[in-house]
Amino acid sequence: MDEEDTRDFNERCAQCSEVNWGLTDGGRFYCRSCHNVTERTREVVNTDFITNSRVQTISKGLKRQEKTDGGCEWYICEGFQLVLKKQVEALEALGVCPQMKDEILYNFWRRYLQKSKQAYCKRPAGETVKALSVCESSTDVDSDPERPSLLHLLSLSESEGDLQTDCSFASSVSKVSESTSVYSGSVDGSLYLMKNQKEKLRMTMPMTLSFCYLALLWVREPITLSELLRFVVEGHIPYMNVFQHFPEKMKLCGLDLKIFCVESWPVYEEVFNKMHELAAFLDLPRFPDITESCFLHPDMLCMKYLMEANLPDELHNWTCRVVKKIGIGEVDFLTLMPGNKSTRKVKYDVLAAAVIVVVLKLLFLLDDHYEWLLSEFAEERNKNNTEGGPYFEFKKWYEVVKHSLDVEQKKLDEEKAKYLWRCEKPLFYSVKNKSKVLKRRQMVVNLQNQFGKLSGSVQRAEKPNPSSFQLSWSEENTDGSCFHGHSLKGVLQEKRGLLTAMNPDYWLCTVKLCNEKLCGHLAHYREVEFPQSYHFVLGLFSFLLRIQPSYIHDEVCMIEHRLFNKKLCKKLKYNTVLRKSKRPKTSSIKPM
Repeated sequence: MDEEDTRDFNERCAQCSEVNWGLTDGGRFYCRSCHNVTERTREVVNTDFITNSRVQTISKGLKRQEKTDGGCEWYICEGFQLVLKKQVEALEALGVCPQMKDEILYNFWRRYLQKSKQAYCKRPAGETVKALSVCESSTDVDSDPERPSLLHLLSLSESEGDLQTDCSFASSVSKVSESTSVYSGSVDGSLYLMKNQKEKLRMTMPMTLSFCYLALLWVREPITLSELLRFVVEGHIPYMNVFQHFPEKMKLCGLDLKIFCVESWPVYEEVFNKMHELAAFLDLPRFPDITESCFLHPDMLCMKYLMEANLPDELHNWTCRVVKKIGIGEVDFLTLMPGNKSTRKVKYDVLAAAVIVVVLKLLFLLDDHYEWLLSEFAEERNKNNTEGGPYFEFKKWYEVVKHSLDVEQKKLDEEKAKYLWRCEKPLFYSVKNKSKVLKRRQMVVNLQNQFGKLSGSVQRAEKPNPSSFQLSWSEENTDGSCFHGHSLKGVLQEKRGLLTAMNPDYWLCTVKLCNEKLCGHLAHYREVEFPQSYHFVLGLFSFLLRIQPSYIHDEVCMIEHRLFNKKLCKKLKYNTVLRKSKRPKTSSIKPM
């Protein structure tokens, strides 16, 4: 029917330049490819098709709704498209290259819409709703006690090849279009949450961040996933209450709020896993290589985290040696290859932090005993040291960093506690209630300001400028709080022309790794089972990356098993022999 009514309308769509028009129930032209609704209207009059008065009643009802509410028809995918647009514009304001929006993210999003059959295909998934609304029954649905559920309708519609060619099917089902309008402001809001989209990877708010990180990874921008999520929490990237930026005509209510309203901070693991699922779903090719000159390379990230953790610059030589020895700096190991199950999913920021932890264990052991002995030795040497930089004292470093870490952690906890989860822009769903809602909202704001003045509470300061560093240390300080230029001579010794650690031992976090696919992790982490020094170092990088310490612990275990692979195999065989002879087994390994 739409093909006959739109036959004379040959203008190209302003968004996708396609000529594939259909008619909404309100009489407007809409693009079947991208769902863009134009202002052009045409009265639908065809007595051969309209054989009952029920279809006319539905059409008039939709027209009345457009006049009273002042809203327009919109789809869930259009809402997510606006969210992505706001997020990528915020990233551009942070200094990301403009090509990421126009060339990378646009193509990723268009590919997703095509793969999920929401647009850029012969029959978009959202067209099912319009087809059912056109082929409507003349029976009064509200008086029918045996009305089938929306989920049942969906299962039937997905099994049908073409809904528009079988009006007898539509005449035996309930009123879908009115059900969607009652429970959501969007056209497909009700069906969106009920669809069985296991094979289509349903879009969610955390997936918008997965899209952004996927595009950042493609253009190899110097932003890690932990930084991206931190910018979201700090408010530099729209995520919380982002629907308040929607146009006035896009009315949100009911299930739309369940889709777009976020009531928790984004989780690193969820966004990371969804990113890999999305890359495989889009069937993307191998990403650009992560080379030594790329910011995401472990050598580069280790340098950044050593500076932020206020550790000596000389440790970077040791991190580079570890990265080279175990092969985690190779291009094939670091580069993302979607769909390749044989390659490990690399968390670049977590991997770099874990390398630093392993190096600290190699030099200082971190067993709550050896590092304090080295610190006392370095303190005595510093008293008599008149040449070169001071020796690195682990105890002094611990005290300085712990004080700053406690202060920053307290600030972060207070900011999270004071965060206003409710949307600043009031939500109203009809023009009649708009003035009442705005007046109530203004009264609430005035009362909050008055109570704030009486209680003497400090007004919330403006958002600070985004920075890649959360902890900053300056060598110009005279209080000795910066350890970047300190020497490691107190913990190193020269052997065969090479500097090696004075520490003769090394303790493993775990002797045997878990199956990551079955357990979900490589090793168990319980704070009471590990030294406090090791836990403090994990807590430091956990704060910098805003992730759980167990994630860093998993990477540490992986690196240790790569580093001591040969000796560990010999040790396991040796322990097997000891177990047979009922002798106690050892737990230390000599470093390489």
